[in-house]
Parts: sequence; structure tokens; C-alpha cells
Amino acid sequence: MTDIIAQLKQGSEAAFSQLVAQWQGMVYNTALGILQNTADAEDVAQEVFMQVHESIGTFKGEAQISTWLYRITVTKCLDHLRKKNRKKRWGKVYSLFGQQNELIIDPPDFHHPGVALANKERADLLFRAIARLPDSQKAAFVLHKLEGLSSKEIAGVMDASISAVEGLLHRAKQNLRQQLEEYYHNEE
Repeated sequence: MTDIIAQLKQGSEAAFSQLVAQWQGMVYNTALGILQNTADAEDVAQEVFMQVHESIGTFKGEAQISTWLYRITVTKCLDHLRKKNRKKRWGKVYSLFGQQNELIIDPPDFHHPGVALANKERADLLFRAIARLPDSQKAAFVLHKLEGLSSKEIAGVMDASISAVEGLLHRAKQNLRQQLEEYYHNEE
């Protein structure tokens, strides 16, 4: 991997193409898990690789390239969510069906590769609940459950302590459990 980094720093387009081919699935799937929208995930994935191309000179090699890519991806996703939330606040778009004019979130418009078709209905429910998590909990949960990263790896990606990541994961699980229990309780 150090050869490809050296080639990238020298401006090799072949090395960049190799990097994109090797890591685009991971970057896209991570973005898709956090953003839950295929078009947004594609846009963010492009932004990630544009940033990698522009800032490869700053990569010191202290972290693994995968950690660096996850960090850029999560940062871009969280930035995207913040921009989207700002637009929602200023747009004051309300649903006709919500109580007290709260925005009702539509089911996610995507098919995550980690979700079997047979579990689609449950997955839609879970992804809607994930979408309601605070951004940092959402990022930690997606990295852990969908991408399979350990708490230590997530700490490196999110530039946080392992205990902070474990706290985020714990609160995310509590929030998801509460949301899903409320849903199933209301269904009865």
C-alpha cells in the first residue's frame, strides 16, 4: 500500500484509479448507511475521492489508508447531513399528516447491499430509526454494525476515544431499542 501512496503523491492517475477501484465500495456503502439515500451517497463518495486526490500530499501514513478514507467519508456525510438539516429548518416544510406539523420521514430510498430482500420491511423500519439518531451516534452505529469496524477502529475514524465511541454505540442502541419498542407497541 505504501507504493500506491508514493505513486499518488507523485500524481499517478493509474494509482488513483487503482485506489478508487479498491475502496469505492467501502466508501459508498458507508455513505449509504449514514445518509440512507443513493444519490446523496454517490455524491458524497465522489466528494471523498476528490478530496483524497487533492489532499494526498497531507497523508502522513500514520493511520491505515482505510481509516483515513473512513474518516473523510464520515466527515463528508456529517457535513452533508448538517447542510440538509439547515435547509429543512429554513424551508419549513411540513407534512399534512403529522401531528403538530412535524416532518414525517419517508422510508429510505435505497437498497443497502447488507440487507437481504426477505428482511426488507424490517430493514426499512430499522433504517428509519437509524435516520433519527443524532449524527455522531448514527456514524458510530453504521461503522460498527454495517461496516464491521471495532470500537478502536471507529475511534480512529471519528478521532475520539474508545470509551467515547462505546458510549455513542450504547446510546445508539438504547435509542434504537426505544424507537422500535414504541413502534411495535403502537402496532398492537
